[in-house]
Amino acid sequence: MSKSHNNNFEELLERHHLKKTAPRLKVLSMLSAKNVATSQPDLERVMSDIDRVTLYRILNTFEEKGIIHKVFDLNGTSNFAMCTSDCEENHHHDEHLHFNCTNCKNVYCLDDLHLPPIDLPAGFKPQSFTLYATGLCPKCSRAAGKTKLKQVV
Repeated sequence: MSKSHNNNFEELLERHHLKKTAPRLKVLSMLSAKNVATSQPDLERVMSDIDRVTLYRILNTFEEKGIIHKVFDLNGTSNFAMCTSDCEENHHHDEHLHFNCTNCKNVYCLDDLHLPPIDLPAGFKPQSFTLYATGLCPKCSRAAGKTKLKQVV
């Protein structure tokens, strides 16, 4: 982890009134380095020096503070990804498309995709909303295309 990333993470923890501990910094580094949402079991496999309960508490605290958000994969497993700066404590603004790849099972947060506003009928007051799409990610689409080409030849 570079010193500048570490400083950014320390500032992030400080801004949310959290102690700067090595496990918290490591979790932030791992999640921010990935371009897909990551499950707790996947984090446990690569962070064997952090016990399961500590990791659970870190993820829970980060979600409550608006540092990360939770998204579910096709199996219903919780996955976690970094929030945008719009998120606040106990109020997430992760209104973006979550793409579940049916082949590699990765979950992508498509933050840059512009979504139209959703007008609910009178009387409905949303607290949050989640939008999912399923299909093939670019990597799996390319691989599927190559397979089809081989079958045709």
